[in-house]
Amino acid sequence: MQELILEKPMIFFDLETTGTSVAKDRIVEMSVIKIMPDGKKIIKTLLVNPEMPIPSGASEVHGITDAKVADAPAFSVIASNLMKYFDGCDLAGYNILKFDIPMLVNEFKRCGMEFSMEGRRVVDVFNIFCKLFPRTLTAAYKLFCGKELEGAHGAEADTLATIEVLLGQLKQHEELPRDVEGLHDFSDMSDPDAIDKAGRFKWSGDEAIVAFGKNSGMPLRDMAVNNPGFFKWILNADFDEDTKAVAAKALRGEFPEREENAEKD
Repeated sequence: MQELILEKPMIFFDLETTGTSVAKDRIVEMSVIKIMPDGKKIIKTLLVNPEMPIPSGASEVHGITDAKVADAPAFSVIASNLMKYFDGCDLAGYNILKFDIPMLVNEFKRCGMEFSMEGRRVVDVFNIFCKLFPRTLTAAYKLFCGKELEGAHGAEADTLATIEVLLGQLKQHEELPRDVEGLHDFSDMSDPDAIDKAGRFKWSGDEAIVAFGKNSGMPLRDMAVNNPGFFKWILNADFDEDTKAVAAKALRGEFPEREENAEKD
């Protein structure tokens, strides 16, 4: 690994979980690869009993079922040794800043342990990918059409270029749908768990939670009782109107309900 210069060990890791909520879901498998400054690799992969049922949707993604983790240790059993293993190491992974690191921090917190990020450097390969391949129209035009975009940021030039980019995408990627409905579904990046458009509030199961900042993972019902100032801050800050609407209702003791539950009532 001559391309990667290390001053201290670096741990690449990935987690498979019961779901996508860093506050409520649990780890079911983790792969931890420690790379030493001399290039030596130490690979450890283990199953973890989440001490909760694994939803079928999650099992369909990673193939890990309740039966597979039945005899695996709970996170609390491995936490102490795992903390020592991570000690003194920088971290790396794919999209770990938004998901894997917060998930790991919360698992340790449940065990009464603090996984400190102080002194650690983090390399997120997903963020590097996004910077190397920026999502601008100019970059897309060059990638899919093989040309430099002249007159960028002019409305007509940008619109004509967008048409060319779509046709270029269809030409280069046969797996893309050819019909508008199919392309609509393929291009939909909305978060199904988002309550407001910006995703400041999300669903964790049937519970509405805060999805940003230091209060991330906290149920709105708890925040309304213990920290109503948080919602007042949102109302006076630069947030979208639908985000403020959720905050205003929470202050009045009114909370979102998932549609399927509302229909049952």
